[in-house]
Amino acid sequence: MRRDPLPLGQTPIALQAPIPWHARLILLRPRRVLANLRAIHESPQDLPKPSLWQLELAVLRMWQRILFRSETIGTSVGNPVRPGWRARLLDLRGIRFFFLLFEGSVRPWDLSGLLSTPQNLTRHLLGTHHDGAQFVYDLEILALHEGQLDELRAQARAVVENDTPRSRWLRDLCVYEGYHEALLAAVERAQAGDFADETPEANDPDIRFRALLAWAARQPATPRETWRAWRRGEFQLAPESAPQRSGA
Repeated sequence: MRRDPLPLGQTPIALQAPIPWHARLILLRPRRVLANLRAIHESPQDLPKPSLWQLELAVLRMWQRILFRSETIGTSVGNPVRPGWRARLLDLRGIRFFFLLFEGSVRPWDLSGLLSTPQNLTRHLLGTHHDGAQFVYDLEILALHEGQLDELRAQARAVVENDTPRSRWLRDLCVYEGYHEALLAAVERAQAGDFADETPEANDPDIRFRALLAWAARQPATPRETWRAWRRGEFQLAPESAPQRSGA
């Protein structure tokens, strides 16, 4: 019997609906993803609501970016590397990755951000370089949790204003000059409701959580429909044009 895709944002009873095997493979913990998405649908923000399968496609799109567009991750277009041997060493992404894992700044099994707690996302933003407007993706998720932007702002300000071994380590871990200052400014803009809506990146799924949900909602709603669209040449994971470099 053909089963319709499990919608996102239903009542808690819907979380007990059967989960297809491919959701467990791609999302790893799909029920936690669904539970976290309840915050989205309970929020006053009018966010797109893709099906569970469409969200799986969004995660596959992220994997496509890691495998085939890795030059857009963890680099900076205009900011120089911080002085000192540690930052220069961490500029090598292959080496930096292991320190990010040790620090808990990256969770490579959670590409969507929906398996992470607000505390995980805060640690990610403080310790992992994001270029340009790439802060916005995680800030949009954090904004759904009361008080979390305030907490991030306080921690980012502490790094900016205090010269301690911890702040120097986080600065070097993010490699590039001015990172935490830019993060602090982005958090303050987000607290004022500015999520880069008027920028060229506003509809880029690599940059905006809202844009990723919108991209997902436009995709075929089931595996069968995706296969048929791919056969017709109407479906692809890769973007039509390469986005700007980023650090998410």
